[in-house]
Amino acid sequence: MDIRKVKKLMELLEQSGMAEIEIKEGEESVKISRFGNAPLMTPAVYPQPAPAIVTPSNVKTTTMAADKDSEVSGNFISSPMVGTYYSAPSPSAKPFVTVGQHVNKGDTVCIIEAMKIMNQIEADLSGTVVEILVKDGEAVEFGQALIVIQ
Repeated sequence: MDIRKVKKLMELLEQSGMAEIEIKEGEESVKISRFGNAPLMTPAVYPQPAPAIVTPSNVKTTTMAADKDSEVSGNFISSPMVGTYYSAPSPSAKPFVTVGQHVNKGDTVCIIEAMKIMNQIEADLSGTVVEILVKDGEAVEFGQALIVIQ
């Protein structure tokens, strides 16, 4: 594989914000990861999809029914893709965010695994994490609310 192609792949990986990319050309293959040799999370059990809670991605402040008795209000960080939600970079690592923690715009709040690529999801605003609406390893849908920030 041509070194110019590898360099171009590295640039694309950095620009896209993806965590890892693997390309195969015939018998040759290259795997590029932004995390070096750090182990990435892979699910041991494939969870069944949960009912999706969908909010439009352009609506920042809204109120959503968490269950019949209570409501959650605030700004939602929504999933930009279909995949599997992970709260930490590896099974033994601490979560990116916890309830009550202050986050700044651009902070990584979780990872969504899609097609075996770990995609870091960043906060689009600053605030305090009020609630985490999904469990670790849970399947999520495009536009599903993941985290509530106020």
